[in-house]
Amino acid sequence: MSPAPAAAPAVPARKITTRRIEFEYPTSQTPRHFMNGDPAMSHVVAMLSSVFPEGEDMFVRSVRNYRDRITEPELKKQVGGFIGQEAIHGREHRSFNEHLQAMGYPTLFIDRCVHYGFFHGSRLLPKSWQLAITAALEHYTATLAETLLGNAEARAEFGPEDLSAASAQTLLLWHAVEESEHKAVAFDVYQTVCGSHRIRVITMNLVTLGFLLGTVAGSAVALLLDGHTYRHPIHTARSVARLRRSPWLRRDVARRIRDYNRRDFHPEDHDAAALLDEWRGRLFGASGTLNDRIRTTAGAA
Repeated sequence: MSPAPAAAPAVPARKITTRRIEFEYPTSQTPRHFMNGDPAMSHVVAMLSSVFPEGEDMFVRSVRNYRDRITEPELKKQVGGFIGQEAIHGREHRSFNEHLQAMGYPTLFIDRCVHYGFFHGSRLLPKSWQLAITAALEHYTATLAETLLGNAEARAEFGPEDLSAASAQTLLLWHAVEESEHKAVAFDVYQTVCGSHRIRVITMNLVTLGFLLGTVAGSAVALLLDGHTYRHPIHTARSVARLRRSPWLRRDVARRIRDYNRRDFHPEDHDAAALLDEWRGRLFGASGTLNDRIRTTAGAA
């Protein structure tokens, strides 16, 4: 039986829009090491993209498990937006991962491993713990998303900005906007139906360990399978060394991740409203660079 929630959250109105976007990736236009020629960073991003499809499916299942218990009208509407956005994220990352697989990245193997892990996890773990894992991972994705949107140095790791081309850069900027839009939904559902601070902290600590070990191990194995590593060992070694100075590994990012364990934490403690307004305008405004890739929009909240 799920623990009783501490208190149902007051849920403010949030704009959560399901954008039915479609990307295509001409192989001839994608460099082998698509992160500005950096092999280590390219494998890290490919590793993370490989995890997204099954991860998004798990997020949707864990929230949908409690959909019938959500009676607050605003949160109920936001859950619909969350499910719609995550479904499109999974589809588009599968498409990107197939493209990366054709380029020699082991994305489909990683996808199968993640599927196996989540399949057995969903059979063994209580639904409340599955939801707690989702809320913790949503905090990770929102932190990384807002780092990408707000840090020019992070965006520069993708190379020169070109928002008109289908690329890892445009895919992840779109994904980042929507992760920031719905960053509080899984957390609010968790607080409504469970609310245990102890479970929240335990799962976050386990998620952090698994996330770091999985990313490092998966990226390292992929690098070892990359012929470039052996043809250009000095370039690869310098690429790996640069990861220590990555904007994604700065202390402010780590502090924000750890902030999740505060008893009074809420995802919107980190206000990204201005950042979201800027990037919604750049990507989806009147002259938005991604408007031509959107087929329809739905699920606005």
